[in-house]
Amino acid sequence: MVGKISKDVIRTRVHKRIRIKLKGTSERPRLAVFRSLSHIYAQVIDDSKGVTLVAASSTEKGSVPSGGNIAGAKEIGKLVAGRAKENGIKQVVFDRGGYQYHGRVKALADAAREAGLEF
Repeated sequence: MVGKISKDVIRTRVHKRIRIKLKGTSERPRLAVFRSLSHIYAQVIDDSKGVTLVAASSTEKGSVPSGGNIAGAKEIGKLVAGRAKENGIKQVVFDRGGYQYHGRVKALADAAREAGLEF
């Protein structure tokens, strides 16, 4: 009997397929999103150098009360966009991390766009 494949394994496979097509460069780094049940994380990464340029997460001190909901994801999107603009980053490539573009991932992306990032 064939066992059930976990959702995380499926997400990892999807993310690998996405990463074949997406690469962050110095001119246009990659905005990567990771979400867990209770938190959400966003990083702006330059893949050519292998360096994280900007990061924001709901686990930071003084951050949003919860990253496990849409309101928290919006705050993290605004925060990462603000930090990216401070470092002179205006355009990014959005990496949804294998998650569906829906819910918290979409809320983070929309908030980052409203705060001035272009993707």
